[in-house]
Amino acid sequence: MIGQSTVLAAAFPPSVEDFYLPSILPWGEHDNYWFTKITLLVWLAVAVIIVFFLMSYRKPQLVPTKKQWLAESIYGFVRNNIAVDMIGPAGVRFAPYLTTLFCFILLNNFWGIVPFVQISPMSHIAFPAVLAVISYVMFIYVGARHHGFGKYFMHALKPPAPWFILPLLVPIEFFSTFLVRPFSLAVRLFANMFAGHMLLLVFTLGGFAMLSANALYAPFAVLSWGLTIALTLLEFLVICLQAYVFTVLTASYVQGALADEH
Repeated sequence: MIGQSTVLAAAFPPSVEDFYLPSILPWGEHDNYWFTKITLLVWLAVAVIIVFFLMSYRKPQLVPTKKQWLAESIYGFVRNNIAVDMIGPAGVRFAPYLTTLFCFILLNNFWGIVPFVQISPMSHIAFPAVLAVISYVMFIYVGARHHGFGKYFMHALKPPAPWFILPLLVPIEFFSTFLVRPFSLAVRLFANMFAGHMLLLVFTLGGFAMLSANALYAPFAVLSWGLTIALTLLEFLVICLQAYVFTVLTASYVQGALADEH
């Protein structure tokens, strides 16, 4: 079985097709992509987050248990270090959404380095795109509700500049605020998770490929697997950083929508 896998690894290097997984349902068409490993991982992530916070706060105590302390630490970190720091005192009311967003992205990113799972749902552009659209709609709604629909768009599109330069700046502001923001949010997260998965695949399968090609390449195969371990540690940092960056940027967009000055 191992020999067959190494031969296949050598014959078929990692490609984009590795991200299009077959259905794991025992019925229906094998190429039905409705319920794949990716779908299962997303559902598991949602279930873990819900169960963890429900169990942690089921019987809150003055002296917190380990689960309660961990849940409070996660929420407190997002509320104090992201929501309040970025938005101000009004950020407290956005803390539940930002905490949910942070935990959901972090856990789904983490699947990318879990043994025998080793793929993140965020390496599919659809999931970061949906999260970016939710954040996009939220900050526009918040701005329109705070300032009024017309005033918010005037506030967002008309920077404090001389009138004769506004025909140039208004399209730039529109492009930057209402087109680039959701696109950059989604692509940044997707690209990092996609690239990380591909790198781990290349070095893992590359070791098997060299070993199957010639026994003399065994030291290079071991080196390739050692690099896989090092890259996994680096990927862990990227996983945490990308969850943090996505949440911070969402909070900064909300802050910009609530700001009284451009």
